[in-house]
Amino acid sequence: MKIQDQSNSALKNLIATGHLPFKSLESLSNIALSQNLIDAAYLKKVSYYRDQVTYSPKVFIPLTFLCRDVCHYCTFAQTPKKVKSPYLSIEEVISLAKDGEAHGCHEALFTLGDKPELRYKAAREALEFMGYSSTNEYLGACAKAVLENTSLIPHLNSGCLTIDEIASLKNVSGSMGLMVESLSKKLTEKGQPHHGSPDKDPKFRMQTLVEAGKQKVPFTTGILIGIGETRLDRLESLYRIKELHQQYDHIQEVIVQNFKAKPNTLMANAPEPSFDELLWTIAMARLILPGDISLQVPPNLNLKYLDSLFTSGINDLGGISPVTKDYVNPEAPWPEIQNLARIALQSNQSLKARSTLYPKYFSALKIFASKEISSKLLSKVDAQFLIRSDTWKSGISTEIPQINIGLPTSNIKQKIHLVETNPSTASIQNLLECSDGDFQYIIDRANEIKTNTHGADVSFVVNRNINYTNICSFSCNFCAFSKGRGHDDLRGKPYNITHSEIIRRTEEAISRGATEVCLQGGIHPNYSGQTYIDIVKAIRSISSDIHIHAFSPLEIDHGRKTLNISTRDFLLELKSAGLNSLPGTAAEILHDDIRSIICPDKLSSDEWLKIIKAAHEVGLPTTSTMMFGHVENMFHVADHLLKLLQLQSETNGITEFVPLPFVAEEAPIYRRGLARPGPTFKETILVHAVSRILFQNSINNIQGSWVKMGLSGLKFLLSSGINDVGGILMNESITKSAGASFGQELSLKSVLKITDELGLNLVQRNTLYKHINKTSDINNIIQSQTIPLLPINNEYHKPLKALNKL
Repeated sequence: MKIQDQSNSALKNLIATGHLPFKSLESLSNIALSQNLIDAAYLKKVSYYRDQVTYSPKVFIPLTFLCRDVCHYCTFAQTPKKVKSPYLSIEEVISLAKDGEAHGCHEALFTLGDKPELRYKAAREALEFMGYSSTNEYLGACAKAVLENTSLIPHLNSGCLTIDEIASLKNVSGSMGLMVESLSKKLTEKGQPHHGSPDKDPKFRMQTLVEAGKQKVPFTTGILIGIGETRLDRLESLYRIKELHQQYDHIQEVIVQNFKAKPNTLMANAPEPSFDELLWTIAMARLILPGDISLQVPPNLNLKYLDSLFTSGINDLGGISPVTKDYVNPEAPWPEIQNLARIALQSNQSLKARSTLYPKYFSALKIFASKEISSKLLSKVDAQFLIRSDTWKSGISTEIPQINIGLPTSNIKQKIHLVETNPSTASIQNLLECSDGDFQYIIDRANEIKTNTHGADVSFVVNRNINYTNICSFSCNFCAFSKGRGHDDLRGKPYNITHSEIIRRTEEAISRGATEVCLQGGIHPNYSGQTYIDIVKAIRSISSDIHIHAFSPLEIDHGRKTLNISTRDFLLELKSAGLNSLPGTAAEILHDDIRSIICPDKLSSDEWLKIIKAAHEVGLPTTSTMMFGHVENMFHVADHLLKLLQLQSETNGITEFVPLPFVAEEAPIYRRGLARPGPTFKETILVHAVSRILFQNSINNIQGSWVKMGLSGLKFLLSSGINDVGGILMNESITKSAGASFGQELSLKSVLKITDELGLNLVQRNTLYKHINKTSDINNIIQSQTIPLLPINNEYHKPLKALNKL
């Protein structure tokens, strides 16, 4: 077989299978650059990262310019006579980090020479004076200071490391890095760029990468092209990196960096690699490396070719600083983020900021990060595990953030059409993770569908929430409402109210115009199915008209087990007693991977769906909900929505969908640093809007939760696809317990003001969405809200013990 035929065969096999034997690398090195090669690399990038290109907003901290190595192309390393001080002081480090934090940085990139104390007396004396035995020990102290004094997370480019140094530095960093540059031993020979640089010995660099893998350190590495290596040398280096990642799963990014000749170096007159040579290497790196390794090229070294870079196969631009220069390449200024975003859009891609840890590793934080680092990382990211677009907090923020609005991508219509006509988890997720430019287009489409379905009407129901007990035998990690042992530090005291108190609150609600009482509570271990039946009968004893909307699938399951009867039979007994409908709460996220984290002892996704379906089959309609913004990602959200759509297509028993953004402040899982601080505002709006698009002609009512959104958020939702603002509630305690600050009763007067401003028509409805009011009735309800509610009596009364529990 001819050489070219062998090369073409090797490339074809690599593209088709993603695999290639080491012996085929020589054939692959003979492949010429072509558009087909670039297209294959870009197609692989798209298959793993879709339309996203990321970067890290960072501050560059050059801890020391001293280095024991003498790389022939480097201007970063200096001698003691040329530096003001051997090391930055901890105070200087903190000052730099705080400046970066003030300018929107999230990463503190520590760059330093390799073990300067082994070469320079000045370094040894400085370390001794500060009380440290090595540069890397001092690096750990500086990283710790950044963690303690700022919100930034360190990334450490600390050179070759020992086993103990890696273990110590992992505790104070989000990630580490070491460029292999080239694994060609010949580059360390006399006359070559790494001669006289002991730390550039490929053996030592690979030892560091291996040990980092063993200790599960998220790691950055890469190759430097154009320093005397061959194409085959590059491919062999990439192949070894691939093998390490396949063994340890720790290489989060590989940098392909092109050599730039610098004055006053031994390689000042060396030829630089062409951009075509860089493109060839990028394409080969993308095709050889596993797809879950991010591929990065420094944009400041290739400013003339940014358009081509975005379609070359890379998915990351590395760290870009609004504060500090690139100290390794000081002659190359950072490009403007706005310009990069514009170029990305030209290829239907979106530029998004990331943290020092890539999204993939957030699913295994316990393995790849210390507890402190994990908590800090989670506080910074959204459901894509990228940097949050805003600081809005569900249930807390009173003002909405500014949302960056750009031009939509050219294929947004196609993406929406796919969700409307042939929805899948992937297509729904794609909309939920849209670019800033597509955001406005999506919410406008959602609002158009809402208007076509409901006109200008916005509905509400006059109801009262009655939480009969906050004692719960379940251990939901997100819940700050339920009380039990170990929950005394959370809001409120344990209670279990009497039937007379339930009746009193019901009568008071009716006197204020309520058409519904909504009853929910914790799963009291001493409750039986008869307890729930008796609650319904107690209310029916004083009203045959009030709509009783009560008991989530969790209460239904608990009740039927204590009576040793089927779900269907228990639902029929409740219906016979006077129950009218069920709240579709306790759904959280209908994906068992997530439920195993946030509510491990609760109903499975399938069990929840079966109970809701059973309710519909006996003539009890239900609502549906989803709590999002904690540990799930948008795949899980999309999967949840698709399951509800499928259920509704089978039963048509769901009256409304209520997205519930996670209120984190008092939630145990958040207080322990194990969850995000709720969804971003943008994510929250998108969940409502995409739900409207997906559920059109299926679940016609999309509700905004005022207790989560506040009035400002509710106003925004009214132009984003919702048609309902929920219930007045009168007493809301579940969200309040989680730390929300928006009160316990919706001010109808305030809502009327908002709807008037938006040109909408506020109408009263009943639980089943039948309109029942005139304008004068709304004014009467507003007037009734001026009458204070009597204080609720949340005392503890011992219930009867449950019997026959399975």
